[in-house]
Amino acid sequence: MEIDEKILDLLKEDGIFAPTEIQRLALPVIKDGKDAIVQSETGSGKTLAFAIPIIERVVGQMEALIITPTRELANQIEEVFKKYSRNMVIANIHGGVAIQPQIKILKKANIVVATPGRLLDHIRRNTINLSNIKFLVIDEADRMLDMGFIEDIEKVISKLPRKRQTIMLSATIPYEIKRLAKKFMKHAMHVENGKIVSKNYLEQFYCEAMPKEKFSMLLNLIRKEKPEKALIFTNTRIMAETLAKKLIALGYNARALHGGLTQSRRDKITEGFRRGKLELLCATDVASRGLDIKSISHIFNYDVPNYPDDYIHRIGRTSRAGSKGKAIIILCSISHNAFRRIIKKYNLSIKRMAI
Repeated sequence: MEIDEKILDLLKEDGIFAPTEIQRLALPVIKDGKDAIVQSETGSGKTLAFAIPIIERVVGQMEALIITPTRELANQIEEVFKKYSRNMVIANIHGGVAIQPQIKILKKANIVVATPGRLLDHIRRNTINLSNIKFLVIDEADRMLDMGFIEDIEKVISKLPRKRQTIMLSATIPYEIKRLAKKFMKHAMHVENGKIVSKNYLEQFYCEAMPKEKFSMLLNLIRKEKPEKALIFTNTRIMAETLAKKLIALGYNARALHGGLTQSRRDKITEGFRRGKLELLCATDVASRGLDIKSISHIFNYDVPNYPDDYIHRIGRTSRAGSKGKAIIILCSISHNAFRRIIKKYNLSIKRMAI
């Protein structure tokens, strides 16, 4: 499998000398021009699997469109394309910021990275011309489904040329995603590796607590585990804010991250966590897909997610690039059913932890 020498040199500068498993499987298919459904756990290197072939083949104006569910992911994908594409113009189109600079850059962009809502806004305003799109990437397709974006995606696809290469990336493939693929893709190849992080790298535990004891249990776990960098997942914004305030009052470098914050605030918090200025991040599931941060040593599930797939996405934030990690669930009686659904769907071995 040949890769452009300039891209190879840039990869080596970043210390990347060999492809990940999903890159090894997906790159030949995508480079061959085939439609592809790429299924793999979060943190497995899916972005480079589609970015490299697109960078190698885009030569004109607005030939590639990457649709992604969140602003954080749009920013991260933009960074990857800017890093390895040298002179190409990348338009990052998402909400929460002024639209006029986006209109300006769209006039000369080679590649567009966009969230669904703002992309449709540009389509309605007639400020984006999609007639030359040769590559369509639908990133985090299952997350799009969770967030109610599937109808928006269908509206966008209806505006694109029929002759194009379509790549869909997802950690899980529920029925609605299969339907979307059947409708809009041509003889798509299904490329897949493991759906969850290897047990050799990720240890999974649970510990039981009464509802009123959950915060005390969390504190005990933090003191015992001494995490280098930890994500604490909650199911609601209010709980994320509540935990962060309690932890800050106790002297921890903690913050809350959720969809109710402004984009600039979310960016500032994410960057602080990435740089190690924050040790604890209390987050809703908006962060389980939107963070690409190395060295997250622990995942604490303060609340058990209602859907098994969300648990997989959460724990996928640790044990990246061959590093080891630990995921711990704080389990209350009201969460037993959700806990059993997780174990049953993925046949997981989650051990009880003694505190």
